[in-house]
Amino acid sequence: MRVGIEAQRLYRKKKHGMDIVALELIRNLHAVHTQIEFVVFVKKGEDNTCLNDVKGIEVIALPNAPYPIWEQLILPWAVKKYKVDLLHCTANTAPLFLSVPFLVTLHDIIYLENKTGNSSSFYQRFGNYYRAWLVPKIVKKAVAIVTVSHFEKKNIDAYFNFKDGFVKCIYNGVGAHFKKINDEKQLAACSFKYKLPDKFIFFIGNTDPKKNVIGVLKALHLLKKSGQLQYKLVMPDINIQYIQSLLVTIGAQDIMQDIHILPYVPNTELPAILNKASIFLYPSLRESFGIPLLEAMKCGVPVIASNTSSMPEVAADAALYVNPLDSNSIAKAIVELSINEPLSIQLVEKGLARSQFFSWQHNATETIQLYQTILANSHKRLKQ
Repeated sequence: MRVGIEAQRLYRKKKHGMDIVALELIRNLHAVHTQIEFVVFVKKGEDNTCLNDVKGIEVIALPNAPYPIWEQLILPWAVKKYKVDLLHCTANTAPLFLSVPFLVTLHDIIYLENKTGNSSSFYQRFGNYYRAWLVPKIVKKAVAIVTVSHFEKKNIDAYFNFKDGFVKCIYNGVGAHFKKINDEKQLAACSFKYKLPDKFIFFIGNTDPKKNVIGVLKALHLLKKSGQLQYKLVMPDINIQYIQSLLVTIGAQDIMQDIHILPYVPNTELPAILNKASIFLYPSLRESFGIPLLEAMKCGVPVIASNTSSMPEVAADAALYVNPLDSNSIAKAIVELSINEPLSIQLVEKGLARSQFFSWQHNATETIQLYQTILANSHKRLKQ
């Protein structure tokens, strides 16, 4: 059995959500099943050593090309050349024409729901248009669809009118390097490198409206006006001009001094920052899973999360929930954690326990079981 894994963006230097999911899946596939041959298809990029420590995996770095051209032309050619029996496309989209069966991971269908507006960047808008055009076509050709939460499975089933069983929910995991760190020298080095404040809220946002950056800034402004702002807000990898423009929009320029913006932080360095944080804030408008919730929990940080979409499913009773559309709700939760130490300790304990429920090894095991089922069914059809 020879399984191809599409991981187009894995060699890019700045990895985000879906890239991390693909990387962790690939890291665990061969460890779980050594009898399957795995071929990973990536686009050439700067970080071409990120899979060097993964055994039993053949990596094929294909030429650079714009995303649609790479996916629709170069990838099908490579699938045929390297003689794979099944292709797993890991990031919402897939080629329209393939010579082998394929399954696709639909992390979400937000681009079809259009619930978060259209004020994101050009790159994000182009990606959404491409996915909105392509996904309804490829789901008709896929032999299976994987998604990452029962919340998202329900959305996909309802949108495409799928019969129950076609879409399989396989939970994401959380990296083993996310953990409590007791090495004070390591924590001090991280603080020095990123010039971290003594007390801070860690918030991962970007220009995608679903991340609710404006809601967080409004909450911060409310706390500032009421004299209850005890923390700096630390945000990685976000454009300072974007933040400044939002502050002008809401009339809150005075809180710029309370915001500390970091450069892009490699995933391997996030645990130390989380270990230094007082609160992890995750009031997104819409998430299909929310890996950062688990990363923060494993690092022993109390979590504030939205009471919407997949977040209650993932975090269970290990987070303090807010209405993400209500900045007062976000602000009150921050105050509550700052004054209620027993609640904060309880959330940390529950978070550490909850995060143990999710692992990439389990994710890989379930994924391989799906591969085997697909190929077994394919062989049965060929015999008939």
